[in-house]
Amino acid sequence: MKENKMPARRGRVEPVDTTGVQIPYHFRCPVSLELMSDPVTVSTGQTYDRSSIESWIATGNTTCPVTRAPLPDFTLIPNHTLRRLIQDWCVANRSSGVQRIPTPKQPADPSLVRSLLSQASSPSNPSHNRVTALRRLRALARDSDKNRSLLASPSLPLRDVMTSILFSDPDSSPPELKNESLAILAMFPLSESECAAISDDFTRTSYLTGLLFHPSIEVRVNSAAVIEAVVAGTRSLEIRAQIIDSGDVFEGIVGILSYPIPYPRALKVGIKALFALCLVKQHRHKAIAAGAASALIDRLAEFEKCDAERALATIELLCRIPAGCAAFGGHALTVPLLVKIILKVSDRATEYAAGALLALCSALERLQREAVKAGVLTQLLLLVQSDCTERAKRKAQMLLKLLRDSWPEDSVPNSDDFRCSDVVPY
Repeated sequence: MKENKMPARRGRVEPVDTTGVQIPYHFRCPVSLELMSDPVTVSTGQTYDRSSIESWIATGNTTCPVTRAPLPDFTLIPNHTLRRLIQDWCVANRSSGVQRIPTPKQPADPSLVRSLLSQASSPSNPSHNRVTALRRLRALARDSDKNRSLLASPSLPLRDVMTSILFSDPDSSPPELKNESLAILAMFPLSESECAAISDDFTRTSYLTGLLFHPSIEVRVNSAAVIEAVVAGTRSLEIRAQIIDSGDVFEGIVGILSYPIPYPRALKVGIKALFALCLVKQHRHKAIAAGAASALIDRLAEFEKCDAERALATIELLCRIPAGCAAFGGHALTVPLLVKIILKVSDRATEYAAGALLALCSALERLQREAVKAGVLTQLLLLVQSDCTERAKRKAQMLLKLLRDSWPEDSVPNSDDFRCSDVVPY
């Protein structure tokens, strides 16, 4: 494999940082030429910034970037002495705008992870020691993506151990131990076989549903995250339906979305779970009965972009059933919010909002007047002439045709935008 080439260096001139301060040459990574924040030494004795040398190795290079000598292994040893010197230099030049680099957290050691898993899974180990081991594993997973990748590797039985603890007999695993295992399980994707091991067992799905009503919001959110992973990872619609039938799952998810205290993760996990559950058409009426319409509209302005798209997609799905149209149509803010979102959040959000408005206005004539009053005409005319998706434009055109009898008399013939659009008034 052809190896990447390092940038040529002419002499040992110390580069000047953007702050105007000369950075000592040996503080800069030979690969990136930037100030090192996590210096590590390879087997040849050369030191690099961790992110740079990891990228170098990840692209298939097997030699030391500086010496070109083959690397017999890819072990990276932290250079604590150099890192402390760099930190001291940063502090000394703080008045010039140089910020001190933080002390990096070291990657998890596989042998430590195996030891912690062994401690956590051993029934003979005192429960407080098992809980401590799980908390250490959870802390490692939180530290970095690299740690999570290590913990999720096939060579480590992390998810098997967590699943075993979570669904074990209550007498052998106290609630605190189960809650910690649930928190860790919620941090990782599940394979299809792992999803099947949960979804095929009614006792397990019922247990997860029961946790949606736990006094701790963190336990409730973690349970929702695992339920969402299982539903999304299960291909069979029949098995998905069985999961939904295992208890008041919609009530639990809607309760998380409606949690009164601001908790961003509750919104993110809640909408992912609700969307996954609403993909099963025959059970959408249960979401409406659980109060999903009010929860979605009341929280719609609080979602981040990706979650807002998912929320709008869920609203459009629920508006495809009569009960959904009635519930969303009964909320005073539904139509104004959907009209306002058009062309504001993203192309996908626009498409879903237009689809939901089309379903609502087709079902309830009074909502046509509400939409026109909210300014939907201008929004739709702009939409059909925008660079939005073709599906969004088609929905907009259908909605314009539907609403033509509700427009004020002077709005249609006098609209230059309308004349330029593809919509024919008559």
